[in-house]
Amino acid sequence: MKQHTLAKTCHFDGVGLHTGKAVHIDVQPAPPDFGITFVRSDAGRRPVLVNFFNAAPSSRCSMLQENDVEIITAEHLLSALSGLGIDNASIIIDAPEVPILDGSAKAFTDAFLAAGIKEQDADREYLTIDEPFVYETEGGSRYVFEPSDTLEIEVEVDYPSPIVGCQTAVFREGMDYAAEIAPCRTFCFFSELQPLLGKGLIKGGAIDNALVVVDEEPSEEAVANLCKVFDLSSIERVSAGYLSKPLFDNEIARHKLLDLIGDLTLAAMPLKMRIKAFKPGHASNAEAVSALVSSTFPVFDDDEQ
Repeated sequence: MKQHTLAKTCHFDGVGLHTGKAVHIDVQPAPPDFGITFVRSDAGRRPVLVNFFNAAPSSRCSMLQENDVEIITAEHLLSALSGLGIDNASIIIDAPEVPILDGSAKAFTDAFLAAGIKEQDADREYLTIDEPFVYETEGGSRYVFEPSDTLEIEVEVDYPSPIVGCQTAVFREGMDYAAEIAPCRTFCFFSELQPLLGKGLIKGGAIDNALVVVDEEPSEEAVANLCKVFDLSSIERVSAGYLSKPLFDNEIARHKLLDLIGDLTLAAMPLKMRIKAFKPGHASNAEAVSALVSSTFPVFDDDEQ
Protein backbone atom coordinates (compact mmCIF):
# COMPACT_ATOMS: atom_id res chain seq x y z
CA MET A 1 0.00 0.00 0.00
CA LYS A 2 1.30 3.43 -0.96
CA GLN A 3 1.10 6.59 1.15
CA HIS A 4 -1.56 9.18 0.35
CA THR A 5 -2.12 12.90 0.71
CA LEU A 6 -4.73 15.39 -0.47
CA ALA A 7 -4.82 16.45 -4.10
CA LYS A 8 -5.39 20.08 -3.08
CA THR A 9 -5.84 22.29 -0.02
CA CYS A 10 -9.14 22.26 1.88
CA HIS A 11 -10.38 25.27 3.89
CA PHE A 12 -12.64 25.30 6.96
CA ASP A 13 -14.12 28.06 9.13
CA GLY A 14 -15.97 27.65 12.40
CA VAL A 15 -15.75 28.02 16.16
CA GLY A 16 -14.07 25.90 18.79
CA LEU A 17 -16.40 23.78 20.90
CA HIS A 18 -14.77 24.66 24.22
CA THR A 19 -13.13 28.03 23.55
CA GLY A 20 -15.93 29.45 21.39
CA LYS A 21 -13.22 31.21 19.35
CA ALA A 22 -13.52 31.73 15.60
CA VAL A 23 -10.96 29.65 13.73
CA HIS A 24 -9.80 29.14 10.14
CA ILE A 25 -7.81 26.11 9.05
CA ASP A 26 -6.16 25.06 5.80
CA VAL A 27 -5.47 21.34 5.41
CA GLN A 28 -2.71 21.17 2.83
CA PRO A 29 -1.09 18.33 0.88
CA ALA A 30 2.27 17.18 2.29
CA PRO A 31 5.16 15.11 0.91
CA PRO A 32 5.73 11.40 1.65
CA ASP A 33 6.83 10.52 5.20
CA PHE A 34 5.73 13.96 6.44
CA GLY A 35 2.99 12.59 8.66
CA ILE A 36 0.36 14.94 10.09
CA THR A 37 1.45 18.25 11.59
CA PHE A 38 -0.41 21.30 12.88
CA VAL A 39 1.10 24.74 12.41
CA ARG A 40 -0.24 27.57 14.59
CA SER A 41 -0.14 30.63 12.31
CA ASP A 42 -1.17 32.81 15.29
CA ALA A 43 1.75 31.56 17.40
CA GLY A 44 4.85 32.16 15.32
CA ARG A 45 4.03 29.31 12.92
CA ARG A 46 5.38 26.83 15.45
CA PRO A 47 4.59 23.22 14.51
CA VAL A 48 2.86 20.61 16.63
CA LEU A 49 3.47 17.07 15.42
CA VAL A 50 0.75 14.45 15.85
CA ASN A 51 2.34 11.70 17.95
CA PHE A 52 1.96 10.25 21.43
CA PHE A 53 4.94 12.21 22.75
CA ASN A 54 2.89 15.38 22.27
CA ALA A 55 -0.39 14.05 23.68
CA ALA A 56 -1.50 15.99 26.76
CA PRO A 57 -3.96 14.73 29.41
CA SER A 58 -7.55 15.73 28.64
CA SER A 59 -10.84 13.96 29.32
CA ARG A 60 -13.20 16.03 27.14
CA CYS A 61 -11.13 16.23 23.92
CA SER A 62 -7.83 15.31 22.30
CA MET A 63 -5.04 17.72 23.16
CA LEU A 64 -1.56 18.13 21.67
CA GLN A 65 1.25 20.27 23.10
CA GLU A 66 4.66 21.07 21.60
CA ASN A 67 6.91 24.13 21.46
CA ASP A 68 4.75 25.82 24.13
CA VAL A 69 1.82 25.61 21.72
CA GLU A 70 -1.34 23.54 22.10
CA ILE A 71 -4.00 22.18 19.79
CA ILE A 72 -7.29 20.99 21.28
CA THR A 73 -10.32 19.09 19.97
CA ALA A 74 -8.28 17.64 17.11
CA GLU A 75 -9.94 14.23 17.16
CA HIS A 76 -12.62 14.68 14.48
CA LEU A 77 -10.22 16.14 11.92
CA LEU A 78 -7.63 13.45 12.66
CA SER A 79 -10.31 10.77 12.43
CA ALA A 80 -11.37 12.00 8.98
CA LEU A 81 -7.77 11.92 7.73
CA SER A 82 -7.14 8.45 9.14
CA GLY A 83 -10.53 7.06 8.14
CA LEU A 84 -9.89 8.03 4.52
CA GLY A 85 -6.32 6.71 4.54
CA ILE A 86 -4.57 10.09 4.30
CA ASP A 87 -1.05 9.71 5.69
CA ASN A 88 0.48 13.14 5.09
CA ALA A 89 -1.05 16.57 5.71
CA SER A 90 0.01 19.99 6.94
CA ILE A 91 -2.72 21.74 8.93
CA ILE A 92 -2.41 25.53 9.22
CA ILE A 93 -4.61 26.81 12.06
CA ASP A 94 -5.02 30.35 13.45
CA ALA A 95 -6.41 29.49 16.90
CA PRO A 96 -5.82 26.86 19.59
CA GLU A 97 -8.91 24.77 18.83
CA VAL A 98 -10.08 22.91 15.72
CA PRO A 99 -13.63 23.99 14.77
CA ILE A 100 -16.44 21.74 15.96
CA LEU A 101 -18.55 22.31 12.79
CA ASP A 102 -21.54 19.91 13.07
CA GLY A 103 -19.98 17.87 15.88
CA SER A 104 -18.89 15.01 13.62
CA ALA A 105 -16.18 14.33 11.02
CA LYS A 106 -18.59 14.65 8.08
CA ALA A 107 -17.64 18.16 6.92
CA PHE A 108 -13.95 17.24 6.92
CA THR A 109 -14.58 13.95 5.14
CA ASP A 110 -16.83 15.52 2.49
CA ALA A 111 -14.24 18.21 1.72
CA PHE A 112 -11.36 15.73 1.50
CA LEU A 113 -13.29 13.47 -0.86
CA ALA A 114 -14.27 16.45 -3.02
CA ALA A 115 -10.64 17.64 -3.15
CA GLY A 116 -9.39 14.19 -4.06
CA ILE A 117 -6.91 11.84 -2.41
CA LYS A 118 -3.57 11.44 -4.16
CA GLU A 119 -1.38 8.35 -4.11
CA GLN A 120 2.28 9.06 -3.44
CA ASP A 121 5.47 7.35 -4.56
CA ALA A 122 6.33 5.92 -1.15
CA ASP A 123 5.32 2.73 0.61
CA ARG A 124 3.23 2.89 3.75
CA GLU A 125 4.82 1.37 6.86
CA TYR A 126 2.43 -0.20 9.37
CA LEU A 127 2.60 -0.71 13.10
CA THR A 128 2.01 -4.42 13.72
CA ILE A 129 2.28 -6.74 16.72
CA ASP A 130 3.18 -10.43 17.04
CA GLU A 131 1.24 -11.19 20.21
CA PRO A 132 -1.74 -9.74 22.09
CA PHE A 133 -1.22 -6.63 24.18
CA VAL A 134 -3.71 -5.54 26.86
CA TYR A 135 -3.90 -2.13 28.50
CA GLU A 136 -6.24 -1.20 31.35
CA THR A 137 -6.73 2.10 33.18
CA GLU A 138 -7.68 2.77 36.77
CA GLY A 139 -10.87 4.34 35.47
CA GLY A 140 -12.09 1.06 33.99
CA SER A 141 -11.16 1.48 30.34
CA ARG A 142 -9.74 -1.64 28.69
CA TYR A 143 -7.95 -2.11 25.37
CA VAL A 144 -7.02 -5.40 23.73
CA PHE A 145 -4.66 -5.28 20.74
CA GLU A 146 -4.34 -8.52 18.76
CA PRO A 147 -2.27 -9.49 15.70
CA SER A 148 -4.08 -9.20 12.36
CA ASP A 149 -3.29 -8.69 8.68
CA THR A 150 -5.90 -5.92 8.50
CA LEU A 151 -7.24 -3.18 10.74
CA GLU A 152 -10.38 -3.93 12.75
CA ILE A 153 -11.62 -1.78 15.63
CA GLU A 154 -14.49 -2.65 17.98
CA VAL A 155 -15.77 -0.25 20.62
CA GLU A 156 -18.14 -0.97 23.48
CA VAL A 157 -19.65 1.67 25.73
CA ASP A 158 -21.77 1.07 28.82
CA TYR A 159 -23.50 4.03 30.46
CA PRO A 160 -25.77 3.85 33.53
CA SER A 161 -28.48 5.43 31.42
CA PRO A 162 -31.87 3.97 30.42
CA ILE A 163 -31.51 5.76 27.08
CA VAL A 164 -27.94 4.80 26.13
CA GLY A 165 -27.06 1.67 28.09
CA CYS A 166 -24.64 -0.71 26.36
CA GLN A 167 -23.76 -0.08 22.70
CA THR A 168 -21.13 -1.51 20.35
CA ALA A 169 -19.73 -0.37 17.01
CA VAL A 170 -17.19 -1.88 14.61
CA PHE A 171 -14.98 -0.49 11.86
CA ARG A 172 -13.15 -2.84 9.52
CA GLU A 173 -10.74 -2.17 6.70
CA GLY A 174 -12.80 -1.74 3.54
CA MET A 175 -15.87 -0.28 5.28
CA ASP A 176 -17.26 3.03 4.06
CA TYR A 177 -15.93 5.37 6.77
CA ALA A 178 -17.57 8.41 5.16
CA ALA A 179 -21.05 6.87 5.37
CA GLU A 180 -20.86 4.68 8.47
CA ILE A 181 -18.66 6.60 10.93
CA ALA A 182 -17.98 10.20 9.85
CA PRO A 183 -21.57 11.57 10.32
CA CYS A 184 -21.84 10.44 13.97
CA ARG A 185 -21.94 13.45 16.29
CA THR A 186 -20.34 14.16 19.61
CA PHE A 187 -22.72 13.76 22.54
CA CYS A 188 -23.35 14.69 26.14
CA PHE A 189 -26.05 14.27 28.75
CA PHE A 190 -28.49 17.08 29.45
CA SER A 191 -27.46 16.99 33.10
CA GLU A 192 -23.83 17.73 32.06
CA LEU A 193 -24.58 20.91 30.13
CA GLN A 194 -24.85 23.33 33.04
CA PRO A 195 -21.75 22.00 34.87
CA LEU A 196 -19.71 22.17 31.65
CA LEU A 197 -20.85 25.73 31.02
CA GLY A 198 -19.97 26.55 34.62
CA LYS A 199 -16.40 25.32 34.01
CA GLY A 200 -16.06 27.65 31.03
CA LEU A 201 -16.31 24.80 28.50
CA ILE A 202 -18.56 24.19 25.45
CA LYS A 203 -18.65 27.94 24.70
CA GLY A 204 -19.07 27.01 21.05
CA GLY A 205 -21.65 24.31 21.73
CA ALA A 206 -25.10 24.29 20.17
CA ILE A 207 -28.06 21.96 20.06
CA ASP A 208 -27.36 21.19 16.39
CA ASN A 209 -23.71 20.15 16.82
CA ALA A 210 -24.19 17.52 19.52
CA LEU A 211 -26.44 14.60 20.37
CA VAL A 212 -27.91 15.50 23.77
CA VAL A 213 -29.23 12.63 25.89
CA VAL A 214 -32.10 13.37 28.32
CA ASP A 215 -32.37 10.67 30.97
CA GLU A 216 -34.97 12.42 33.10
CA GLU A 217 -37.41 15.21 32.37
CA PRO A 218 -35.50 18.42 33.17
CA SER A 219 -36.98 21.18 35.25
CA GLU A 220 -38.57 24.18 33.54
CA GLU A 221 -35.84 26.34 35.06
CA ALA A 222 -33.06 24.19 33.55
CA VAL A 223 -34.70 24.26 30.12
CA ALA A 224 -35.24 28.03 30.28
CA ASN A 225 -31.63 28.60 31.27
CA LEU A 226 -30.28 26.51 28.41
CA CYS A 227 -32.62 28.23 25.94
CA LYS A 228 -31.08 31.50 27.06
CA VAL A 229 -27.51 30.18 26.73
CA PHE A 230 -28.09 28.72 23.26
CA ASP A 231 -30.38 31.58 22.14
CA LEU A 232 -33.36 29.30 21.49
CA SER A 233 -37.06 30.08 21.85
CA SER A 234 -37.70 26.55 23.14
CA ILE A 235 -36.20 23.07 23.39
CA GLU A 236 -38.33 20.14 22.32
CA ARG A 237 -37.39 16.48 22.09
CA VAL A 238 -37.65 15.07 18.58
CA SER A 239 -37.50 11.49 19.83
CA ALA A 240 -37.74 10.00 23.31
CA GLY A 241 -34.56 10.58 25.27
CA TYR A 242 -32.80 12.86 22.78
CA LEU A 243 -32.98 16.53 21.82
CA SER A 244 -32.31 15.55 18.21
CA LYS A 245 -32.96 12.26 16.45
CA PRO A 246 -29.98 9.87 16.36
CA LEU A 247 -28.69 8.91 12.91
CA PHE A 248 -28.12 5.33 14.07
CA ASP A 249 -29.37 3.28 17.02
CA ASN A 250 -25.76 3.09 18.20
CA GLU A 251 -24.64 6.59 17.20
CA ILE A 252 -22.98 7.13 20.57
CA ALA A 253 -20.82 4.01 20.20
CA ARG A 254 -20.05 5.00 16.62
CA HIS A 255 -18.93 8.43 17.74
CA LYS A 256 -16.68 6.87 20.37
CA LEU A 257 -15.26 4.77 17.54
CA LEU A 258 -14.80 7.94 15.44
CA ASP A 259 -12.88 9.50 18.34
CA LEU A 260 -10.72 6.42 18.80
CA ILE A 261 -9.82 6.33 15.09
CA GLY A 262 -8.66 9.93 15.47
CA ASP A 263 -6.72 9.25 18.68
CA LEU A 264 -4.97 6.24 17.11
CA THR A 265 -3.14 8.68 14.83
CA LEU A 266 -0.98 9.39 17.90
CA ALA A 267 0.89 6.21 16.91
CA ALA A 268 2.25 8.31 14.00
CA MET A 269 1.83 5.38 11.61
CA PRO A 270 -1.12 3.32 10.39
CA LEU A 271 -2.02 0.16 12.29
CA LYS A 272 -2.58 -3.40 11.18
CA MET A 273 -4.14 -5.18 14.13
CA ARG A 274 -7.43 -6.03 15.79
CA ILE A 275 -8.41 -3.59 18.55
CA LYS A 276 -11.16 -4.03 21.12
CA ALA A 277 -11.83 -1.02 23.33
CA PHE A 278 -14.19 -1.04 26.31
CA LYS A 279 -15.25 2.36 27.68
CA PRO A 280 -12.66 4.34 25.67
CA GLY A 281 -12.04 8.02 26.31
CA HIS A 282 -9.55 10.58 25.03
CA ALA A 283 -7.15 10.38 27.98
CA SER A 284 -7.22 6.58 28.09
CA ASN A 285 -6.91 6.37 24.29
CA ALA A 286 -3.70 8.39 24.44
CA GLU A 287 -2.38 6.27 27.32
CA ALA A 288 -3.14 3.04 25.45
CA VAL A 289 -1.46 4.20 22.24
CA SER A 290 1.62 5.30 24.17
CA ALA A 291 1.80 1.95 25.96
CA LEU A 292 1.27 0.04 22.71
CA VAL A 293 4.01 1.85 20.80
CA SER A 294 6.40 1.68 23.75
CA SER A 295 5.86 -2.08 23.99
CA THR A 296 6.44 -2.53 20.26
CA PHE A 297 9.68 -0.61 19.81
CA PRO A 298 12.84 -1.13 21.92
CA VAL A 299 13.89 1.70 24.20
CA PHE A 300 17.50 2.77 23.73
CA ASP A 301 19.78 4.48 26.24
CA ASP A 302 20.99 7.96 25.31
CA ASP A 303 24.45 6.53 24.47
CA GLU A 304 22.90 4.10 22.00
CA GLN A 305 20.77 6.61 20.12
